[in-house]
Amino acid sequence: MSKDKKKEKKADKKEKGRSAVPVASARPNTVSAAAMAAYADGQPLDKITYLEAKLILKPDRFTSVQSFKDFGRMVKQTAKNVGVGFIADPNADQRPEVREITFGDTPDFRLYNNGFILRRRISYVDGFPVGDPEIVFKFRHPDEQKATETDVRPKIAGAYRIKFKAEALPLKNEVGGYRILYSHNCQFGLSQVHDANKTAITTLVKIIPALASLKKSDDEKICLVNGGIVEEVLLPLGQLDFGKGQVAKCDISLWRTRGEHKPLVGEFAFQVKFPSRESVAEKQKKLAAQFYVTLQQDVKDWLALGVTKTAMVYRLNGNEPQSHE
Repeated sequence: MSKDKKKEKKADKKEKGRSAVPVASARPNTVSAAAMAAYADGQPLDKITYLEAKLILKPDRFTSVQSFKDFGRMVKQTAKNVGVGFIADPNADQRPEVREITFGDTPDFRLYNNGFILRRRISYVDGFPVGDPEIVFKFRHPDEQKATETDVRPKIAGAYRIKFKAEALPLKNEVGGYRILYSHNCQFGLSQVHDANKTAITTLVKIIPALASLKKSDDEKICLVNGGIVEEVLLPLGQLDFGKGQVAKCDISLWRTRGEHKPLVGEFAFQVKFPSRESVAEKQKKLAAQFYVTLQQDVKDWLALGVTKTAMVYRLNGNEPQSHE
């Protein structure tokens, strides 16, 4: 076994020993908080207000809407077994939502290699795009301090939304634990980008100053990652009720290539929002962690370990970039 593999296995075992909800158990770096209490313009540092827990699933099991519902029944049963409330979504019996996902990066994957992700998402209804295409820019990293101090705010005149999440994923090599990625996100509509040349690196840096250090020349352009266009098929399942107001929406989705319909990856996810870490009671932390770990055991034959949805798109052509995922 290589040194890197030994280190990774040791780190996985360390993560597995945790018993509380990741976002609640993680502690901010006190030195950093004292040294940097605000961004360059004086805006206070963003704080984590979301927990998103994900299970990455083997795509070949999802061949119909019925397979989505089958997985949903297992989620409901696990919730019942560990004492978590489950409120079914009325749309779960309807057609899944369909969205188009694309990723933008330099040809050498400079954004992704430095922890940044640039994504566009378009919703479809009855085969036609609806609404303003959503741009999501995020910095994702296992180091909470680094994620906190990265200012992801865009320089636009219109509205935008910041979402700072702790993302829980299973361990890379075994079932029954979790690892944490901190995802500092910004969302805004494509219509708020008024520059004519939206693929120019100069346009991107003007809108998202956090990427300024990655620019090499004014002639650079952002292109589709591996030329891929992803079709996301998503079905809302319902809400998980952990008590004391901690309610999490959950859904299941499949990513496949548009055109070939090559299945890439499936995902079950639940997300809960809270005012602050301190507002989450200890009982709810433990219950959410118990549900997440127990569900892994109950659906272990469905799990795809060691990957993320974004990573699958970046690996489409066999070129595996460096990342912090």
